Amino acid sequence: MSHFTLRCRKCGAELRDVYCAFCEHCKDALLITEYKERQFRHDGSEGIWGFNWLPVHSHGFAQAGPVVYRSKGLSSYLGLENLYIVFNGYWPEMGALLETCTFKEFEAAVVMQNAMENNVKGLIVASAGNTARAFAHLSVAADFPVIIVVPTMCLTGMWYLESSSTVPTLAVGDGDYSDSIDVAKRISAVYGFPFEGGVKNIAKRDGLGAVLLKAVSEMGRLPDHYFQAVGSGTGAIGVWEMSERFILDGRFGSHHPRLHLAQNFPFGPMVKAWWKDSRELAPEDLRPELIGEITTRVLSTRYPAYSLTGGLYDALKATDGMMYGIKNEDVFSGMDLFLKTEGIDIAPAAGVAVAALREAVNIRVVKSVDSILLNITGGGEKRLGSEKRVYNVEPRFISKKITSKEIEALLCNTQKKN
Repeated sequence: MSHFTLRCRKCGAELRDVYCAFCEHCKDALLITEYKERQFRHDGSEGIWGFNWLPVHSHGFAQAGPVVYRSKGLSSYLGLENLYIVFNGYWPEMGALLETCTFKEFEAAVVMQNAMENNVKGLIVASAGNTARAFAHLSVAADFPVIIVVPTMCLTGMWYLESSSTVPTLAVGDGDYSDSIDVAKRISAVYGFPFEGGVKNIAKRDGLGAVLLKAVSEMGRLPDHYFQAVGSGTGAIGVWEMSERFILDGRFGSHHPRLHLAQNFPFGPMVKAWWKDSRELAPEDLRPELIGEITTRVLSTRYPAYSLTGGLYDALKATDGMMYGIKNEDVFSGMDLFLKTEGIDIAPAAGVAVAALREAVNIRVVKSVDSILLNITGGGEKRLGSEKRVYNVEPRFISKKITSKEIEALLCNTQKKN
């Protein structure tokens, strides 16, 4: 008997025997996981599998977890007494062993295990970079097939831990991340593997929410504030949903962490909508040409999880949240600041989060005594590259206008190649 059920956040209906779906009555509402154990529990095992609030019953492969520590350098620089950092990357001295250098590895692990337990034979995954790397690595580790679709425009910042000859990867040459999502869904319809599902997938959100599980384990309480860079917003929604479970538990605080979320300007459709207190995104803020002007292509989806019931707009409302638009120069400044104060390199998306924290301090929306959790995802890439072998991604190039017949022929040839 399962230790969780799925419930529609909008109408309250309980769903059974579904994988990665919206409520049949409420097409615009997310399902949420309700765990039968109301009290949080961790069995002490290494990695993420010891947490009881994950939608899996077992695991067939090891998965390292996040590292949470109390900052000294950055906290001193910013004048903060209780700054905690959840570090998702490669930093062996700190016990951080995510060789993909991204918290998307938690997402990939939980999604794959959940899929296998639902008799799913493989997945089609769309990504702007980090998710692809995580799924490619764990596809090999878990012996679970995936086909990955990415935009060509993101290839310059992409790398795999394994040769891409072992994981079928397709690059959309005439489109962005959102076009890759569209193509992935069409490939799913032709090939028979389900589309991984994005924000609809409860395993994805709960896997990303593992950063809060680890943080509360270390801190003994819910933080007052939570900082993260967002592209689709799925990870921040997962953290909000985890905070709801902690509040029901009752032992770790009675208030949600205030969400402080940031995008890289000038592409910041969710920031601009939030500043106008609008649930709807403005078409002019979703223009593809804006994506070419930012340094963090991994934050560039034109299909963010913002407007739907249970999405980022609702998460921000529930937590009295804030959003920040971070310019390119401030992204690099945030990266440099973290390296100088904490001693490890971070990726541009993590630099966005650091810059948002610095802005929050400057405008005094956080107090020096507040408990703050900063999510650093994308850390230690340069360190890893100096110690481990990594591979350039060598995909098959396709068009966003690819036909169903062309998809059939391509996948046949791709499978033979791999």
